[in-house]
Amino acid sequence: MTGFDDREKAFEDKFKHDQELQFRVTNRRNKLLGLWAAAQLGKAGEDADSYAKDVVMSDFQAPGDDDVIQKIMADFKAAGVDQSEHRIRRHMEELQLTAKEQVMRE
Repeated sequence: MTGFDDREKAFEDKFKHDQELQFRVTNRRNKLLGLWAAAQLGKAGEDADSYAKDVVMSDFQAPGDDDVIQKIMADFKAAGVDQSEHRIRRHMEELQLTAKEQVMRE
């Protein structure tokens, strides 16, 4: 391999690593958000864990975070929980930092 090939492979490896890290952070954030939402809905224990998994899975429906927000908003509305979309998004942003710290420690 030439020096150029080595650099190209290094960039590809770094990109792959960064993408995997971002995927793990996003999934962790969604799980934490799901656990928070479960508590707002009065769920605990296995019900809360199951709900958090449903929130994580909802992120695979469409690109971006809107699918997660829509799921939680619909569940809150059905349960009569008064939470604004803005508050949910703000909490999601806060949990992004927490999730990144947790994943980086692993």
